[in-house]
Formats: sequence, C-alpha cells, structure tokens
Amino acid sequence: MPQETYLKQLMTLPTVLSALVSPDGRWVAFMWYRVHENIDVFLAPGGSRSPGGLSAPGGSSVAPLALTHTPEATELVSWTADSSAVIVAEDHDSNERFRLYRIDLGLDENGLPHPGPMQPLTENDPPYFLRGGQLSPDGATLYYGANYDFDNQKVIEPTWVYRHDLRTGARIPIARPQHPIYTTPELNLAGTHLIYGRKEHHPAGRQYGLVDVLGKQDREILNFGDEVKVFARWFPDSQHLLVISEATERTPESGQEHISLGIYHCPSGSLHWLVDDPQRSIEGAWVSPDGTIVVDEIRQTNHVPTQIAPPPGGWRPGSYHLAVETPFPAAEGNLLPLGCLADGDWAAMYFSSTSPTDLLRLTQDGRMESLTHVWERTALKPEQLTVAENFTWASVDGLKIQGWLYRAHPNPGRAVIFIHGGPSAHSPNRLHAQIQYLVSAGFNVLDVNYRGSTGFGLKFRELIKEDGWGGREQADIASGAQALIQAGLAAPGKVGVTGTSYGGYSSWYLITHYPPEVIGASAPICGMTDLVVDYNTTRSDLRPLSEEMMGGRPEQAPERYFQRSPINFVQDIRGKLLIVQGAQDPNVTPENVRQVVEHLQAHNIPYELLVFEDEGHGILKPANQEQLYLRLAAFFGAAL
Repeated sequence: MPQETYLKQLMTLPTVLSALVSPDGRWVAFMWYRVHENIDVFLAPGGSRSPGGLSAPGGSSVAPLALTHTPEATELVSWTADSSAVIVAEDHDSNERFRLYRIDLGLDENGLPHPGPMQPLTENDPPYFLRGGQLSPDGATLYYGANYDFDNQKVIEPTWVYRHDLRTGARIPIARPQHPIYTTPELNLAGTHLIYGRKEHHPAGRQYGLVDVLGKQDREILNFGDEVKVFARWFPDSQHLLVISEATERTPESGQEHISLGIYHCPSGSLHWLVDDPQRSIEGAWVSPDGTIVVDEIRQTNHVPTQIAPPPGGWRPGSYHLAVETPFPAAEGNLLPLGCLADGDWAAMYFSSTSPTDLLRLTQDGRMESLTHVWERTALKPEQLTVAENFTWASVDGLKIQGWLYRAHPNPGRAVIFIHGGPSAHSPNRLHAQIQYLVSAGFNVLDVNYRGSTGFGLKFRELIKEDGWGGREQADIASGAQALIQAGLAAPGKVGVTGTSYGGYSSWYLITHYPPEVIGASAPICGMTDLVVDYNTTRSDLRPLSEEMMGGRPEQAPERYFQRSPINFVQDIRGKLLIVQGAQDPNVTPENVRQVVEHLQAHNIPYELLVFEDEGHGILKPANQEQLYLRLAAFFGAAL
C-alpha cells in the first residue's frame, strides 16, 4: 500500500477516547476521535439487543449517533441525573478555555434519540480554566471549578468550587481552597453535596473535601498524610464514596508501596478498606450505575479488571465485608469495563496495538460485541498494523525497564524511541497512529515505560522522585537506545527520540546530554526547555507537580532547576533537532520555544521549527497530525 494511502487511513481510523454510562444504564455517551475533523461526542444504546443488531430501549436498531459536530475538540463532561441530557465542553484550538453546553437527548415516541442543539451554559473563551460541570437534578444550577474570583473579576491561583444559578447568572463560591490543584468537583446524584480534591498541606499530597450545595458546611473528610494522594468518587446512592489511597491511616511516615481501595460512608464518617493487598497493583476504580465497583488493576501495563458487586441489601455500614470480588472475562488486549447496562450486559472499552480503542458490549453469556462496528468504517485490516512486542533491558543501576517494540520489516537498522508524557502515565499495548506510521516509513520503534511510569505499581511510579525530573529516568531511555543497538535493531547514531509534553522534555534532555552515537536526532513536541520558565508561565494548577518532582519551587531548589533544564545545555547538541509546538499551549507555553531558540541561535546550533498556530498542548487535529507525521518521517529519515 502506498505510504500516503496508509497515512490517510490511519488518520480516519476512529478511536474512542472516553465514555460514560448514563445513570439509568440505557445509554452510553462517548468521545469519538477521527470520525469528524476533530473530537466529538456520540451516543450508543445501552438497551436490549435484537436479532437485527443493537437497539434502543424501545427495541429499534440504532447506530451510534453524533451529539456534536464542530471544528473544535468537544469533550464529554457528565450526564444529568435523570439521563435526559449530557454536558459537554468545547475550547478554541485546544487552549483549554472551556465553554460548557447542555445537549438534550429528545427521545421520540419510539424511544429513539433526537438530540437537540448545543445550549451554551457558560461564556465563550473565558479568561479562566473551568473544571468539570454538573447540573442539579432540576437543571437550574450548574456546579464546576474555576480559578477565578467572579466578584472581583480576577484570575486566582486556586480552583474554587462554584454554584452557578442559570436563571439569574449568579455564581457563588461554595468552597475556597487556598492552594492550586487540578480538581474536578463531583456532585452526587441526589444533588445535595459535592466532593473535590484539595492540596492544602503539601504539593505531593491530595486530600478530599465535602461541601453541601449551599456552601454552609465545607470540610476535609479524607486525609491520610500531607504527602499522600487520595481519590474519591460518589456511589449512585449519594451516601457512599469509593476511595483509592496511597495509605490507609495517617501516620508520621505515611504512605505505603501499594494502593488500597475502600468505601467511605458520608453520614457516619466510617471507612472500610475492601482491598488492601501489597501484592496487588491497583491504579484506578470507579462505580457502575448499579453500584458495582470496577477495580482497575494493572500488571506490567496490562489491565486486569475485576468487579465487586454490592452485598445483599446494598452497600451499608456493617455489610461491606460480605461483598465478593470476581474477575471480568480475560481478553487478549486490554479491557476496561465501564458500567452495567439496564439489561444486565456491560459496556466496556477495548484496545490493543492492532485494534483502535472501541466501545463494546459484554454480554451475560460472555461475548464481546462492538457498539461502533469500527472495522466497517475503514479499509484498514488488523493485519496491516504492527504488533507490539514486550521488550526489556537493564538501566544504568540495574533496574529492569519495559517498553513495547514495533519492528519494521525488513529490519531497517534505525529506530525511533517514543516517550510518553506524564510522567505519571504509561504506554500500554495500544494502537498509536504515530508509531504505526513511523514503522511503515521504515523505522523500528520502541515505546518506553521509564521509571516514574504507572502500570508497574506505586513503588516504581515513585522512583522518579528520588532524582527529580532529568534524573535516572532519562538514563532508562538512553539505555533503551543502547539496547536497540545491541539487539541489532539500530546502528550507532541511528536512534532518534520524540514525544509530547514530558516526552518532549525528555527528547530535549536526551539530545543535550547524550552523544549522537546514542541519540542521533530529536523531535520534542510541546516539551519544557527551561523548568523555571515553565513553572512561571504554566497553569497554576500544574505548578504543584513541578514542586513535587523537583523538591520545591525554583527559588527553593535553584541549582536543581538549572541543572535539569535542557536550555542550559543546548551548546552540547551534536545530533539533529526538530522543534514542534502548539501556539495555543497553556501547559508548556510557547515561551519555552522562544527562549530556547534564542539560545540555539546564540550558539549557532542548527534546528528545524514546526509551529501549529491552531493547536495547544499536543498536536491533536487529524489534519495537523497528518502534516506532523509526514514531517517526522522525513526528518528522521534524513537525520538517521
């Protein structure tokens, strides 16, 4: 197949980004990518099935339905409590200045959806960052977080929790945390209380607050140590919270080397730990609309989900120990159950390196059926996609590092290392269009899970803090390049690196600290160049992450910030360099690029620059991705 045709097909291969089952289990709303020109929100039925295919609650067959279609990225935020509408968010060119909309399903007499228009709930392109968005049961009040003081009309650093009266326009802060944090307030189904994340004690920690909708009682309810992270979600009964925590009690040492899962009863303040096992690697959990807990355990980056059904009589104090945990069916790829549907089947997402993320129905008899029929929408076949192979090596200190190897055939003797962002994230066995295209263009590709990645347990994730950013996690990646050379997959000087966000920072760090025999070329995408500049220009809710990873603010650890900033070492670059940036990026701002370009020019270091004026943090629009992938292949082709 011609390269141009293959790339076009990759750019139109639909993939599901996230999904939410409606509270009544009758529908699944989801974000679908590469169906339209950007990300849009769709609806799939969750009702009974018929011999003719999937069907709506009334029994008629229906395919996924577009709820939105705009040139901008439109994200799914929440369902209304009565399952009659969804809340979506849209920004401009990924500048993260979201506007909220309501979309009513408008079911006809047969129970089939007839969605209404996008009804704006908040202003367009606001001067602040808005988080979350949920409606009260009567639809008259909207709740969200915003780093803005509406009374004084000024941007603030912390994210306050707001009650927005849609009839009068009045916006009243009902919780005023003092310190910045990325938090999404969550309203319970009864519409009486919200929970929200707090970071009031230490940049590395996370606590939870509980506030009533009038703001009369705002209190901290979950705190297991100043530097311990805890997360919580509501159960549908509006009384219980699902809790995942890095500790089970507040001690002087705090913390542990595994994640525990518990259930918190708000009226009594009692907490019961359901899973507290050092041998298990729990990294997430959520609650199905029927009250069943989905436990997302990840072993060596592979999802191994289980479910904990409510005990007889439902979740109530004194009965938690009666709940039984059972596994979901095993899958060759990765399965993420979302929630139980109205007819007893389950909605789930599935993905692998040869299957785009799809929305599935898990039937009660064990079958998996696509809700999107994605392979009917593309000329691509699974056999045209490269399978990810498990690849491991030892880092400089002997730590075992894992990555996914994608082999080009025949072996081209050159390779590109793909570096995921985060850094608290990981690369799973998942289809990545950029990787697949680079392989087709004649590069072996290694997708690295360096220390600090999730997917290998809490202890491995926390290892990055021992050095801070720019420490041994960079040696993990560089030793991966050397492992490729030793395995005959690349010759010396024939390894390039690329990645977005923290992957972009790592690409900068590697090209400034390793000789061209190890790293011959680098294409950082939206990557930090000066960690002080990044700290001072990024969103306020991201600064605590820099403080956590670097051991304080720039003025508290100036030498570390200097030594770990690639901008201070550009004079050492000997490999080829392509800089990629989104001009609207509020996370790693273009100021990073402006200043590093001045340094490159001062030292007569050659570089190429590719700026996308209509992109933010990452190059996301399929048309722009097509341009980027072509440029990357040409750049690495010439450099390696």
